[in-house]
Amino acid sequence: MWDLVPRLLGDNRYLVLATADRQGRPWATPVFFAAGEEDRLFWVSAPDSRHSRNIAERPDVAITVFDSRAPIGGAEALYLEATAAPADDPAAALTMLNARLPPGKQLTGDDLAPSGPLLAYRADIRRHFVLIRGGDARFDNVTDARLRVTRPQEPRHVNDTDGDPGSTRPSTGPKELA
Repeated sequence: MWDLVPRLLGDNRYLVLATADRQGRPWATPVFFAAGEEDRLFWVSAPDSRHSRNIAERPDVAITVFDSRAPIGGAEALYLEATAAPADDPAAALTMLNARLPPGKQLTGDDLAPSGPLLAYRADIRRHFVLIRGGDARFDNVTDARLRVTRPQEPRHVNDTDGDPGSTRPSTGPKELA
């Protein structure tokens, strides 16, 4: 199921970024993004936007990537747990973002702080999950659920028994509701 991760990151242009402020009040916002492989995502935002202020206070974020135009019953989604912060290398982030932007919409260094209004951000992904639709014949699930996935080459862990591919115990289906 790992093959869904790079495909969904490559096929979709927007993610939904979920942040929370210091008091725990949630905020979700759509953001145009580029992936640096499957473990790091990049975007630009105004540093004074609500989600950017939230990241400065509480860097743990949740991210969902999906195609909102998918027909009912045909949805695929990627759920990510990550830590967000300003990008270490803003120029590299711009290069990745510009590769996904159409001509005339590309960003320059002048768009970024300190001279410009934007800051390049990154999300370092800790865990990946995919949507398992209710009634999927491969699983014993009536309702939509999510399944943790890991890269096939990652070592299997003896204590991972939450239904992910590294589990040593057979799973009857996803353990978490979407």
